Amino acid sequence: MLPPMRNLKALLLCPFLLVACSDPAENTTAARVGAAAEPTAPEPAAGERESLTIDAARSSVGFTGAKVTDSHTGTFSNFSGTMQLDPDDVANSSVSITIQMGSVQIEPERLRGHLLSADLFDAEQHPTATFASTGIVAGGEGGTHTVTGNLSLHGQTRSITFPATINVSAGEVHATAEFSINRSDFGITYPGMADDLIREGVVIRFDVRAPRAS
Repeated sequence: MLPPMRNLKALLLCPFLLVACSDPAENTTAARVGAAAEPTAPEPAAGERESLTIDAARSSVGFTGAKVTDSHTGTFSNFSGTMQLDPDDVANSSVSITIQMGSVQIEPERLRGHLLSADLFDAEQHPTATFASTGIVAGGEGGTHTVTGNLSLHGQTRSITFPATINVSAGEVHATAEFSINRSDFGITYPGMADDLIREGVVIRFDVRAPRAS
């Protein structure tokens, strides 16, 4: 005996719905996004800050984006950055990072090509993305500090605020962060296929290390 039509439809849709429930951004702290901000941290006196260079070989910058039916994690192999560290008070420190969008690494290869196209990153017109902090304060849910800075992506610059864990040791500064942004806030609005839409939330991950002078 065949099941009623409504039950048959539910059975056919069940696997799709199970996959569709998986959205990486849902379980990640959403960054607060606003207009580009001016620096808020007080400038320390000359000589109080150490100029550090991010060690890209021991650092990573990546993301996870998702469609209704699947998710994909990518990284960037070419990025650089600096830190201005006040070792006595991290809140008086700052960080800046420049990412070469064309260095994105992701599978499958056809997805990499689509990310670089005008539909998404539009890397030909916007070859770099940058982040420059404008304020760091101690505390906040999800990290040791709360970081605010200007993210320039896809030709759009917005202020974002997110939690980060920042550890300063005698040998290095190690900072990690994981948060989500809404891609449409940065003008990336390609919807995807009608039967497999691209989700708005994108998870961003930083894991950066900057050695200090011995």
